[in-house]
Amino acid sequence: MKYYYLFFLFVVASCQPKKAIQKKPSFLIGEWIRTNSSDSLKTYENWCKDFTGFGLTLKGKDTTFFEQLRILEKNDSLFLEVSGINESTTLFQFTEQTATSFVCENLSNEFPKRIKYYIDEPLLRAEVSNESFQIDFVFERIE
Repeated sequence: MKYYYLFFLFVVASCQPKKAIQKKPSFLIGEWIRTNSSDSLKTYENWCKDFTGFGLTLKGKDTTFFEQLRILEKNDSLFLEVSGINESTTLFQFTEQTATSFVCENLSNEFPKRIKYYIDEPLLRAEVSNESFQIDFVFERIE
């Protein structure tokens, strides 16, 4: 009887659906420049094939903003990791994803709580928001 019970547990455990691991968003890869910002500012976002990157804003030759970005897998989920802005790194968990877009959230973060990236050919768009405020970024690829 004991062996039937063990066999039953094995069959039940092996029939459980496995969680599909999300693919990292390859549409991000490349060098991008923001097209919807002040003429005195130049904002760039660069993504490497290893899904590390950075965001950078220049006013003339002076850096006014810099953040390090990384997409990582943790516990079978994807996260956008942002560092260089706050004292500690902030993680945003992917909550929605298609081949050309993703949404990630960290509801305990003051701003942003939600980040959305999507392709709007030939542009890359990003929206960073909380419940009451949203900033839109429009990037075009640098050739």
